[in-house]
Amino acid sequence: MKIYFYQRKIEKLFNSKKEFINAYGDLMFKKFQSRRVALEAAQNLNEYRSTDKRCHELTGDRKGQIAIDLVHPFRLIFEPTDPPPLKNDGGLN
Repeated sequence: MKIYFYQRKIEKLFNSKKEFINAYGDLMFKKFQSRRVALEAAQNLNEYRSTDKRCHELTGDRKGQIAIDLVHPFRLIFEPTDPPPLKNDGGLN
């Protein structure tokens, strides 16, 4: 899957190892990179979700977004650009 960022500032931070480690630490960088590599390697969201049990759909005002745990209390939150089909209850299938 292709990863896009909402803000150029965030994209720059997440694409710079030095800046990322200075802001969040080495452990967070390693966790983020492993999640990012797995997301980029997946053909679609369902393929990724089948391999990562810590990937879950959010509800309420964040409905339609997906969260992946990183290092507590941080998580990576994203929205699919091409949303997968919806279940009867409105959740992502």
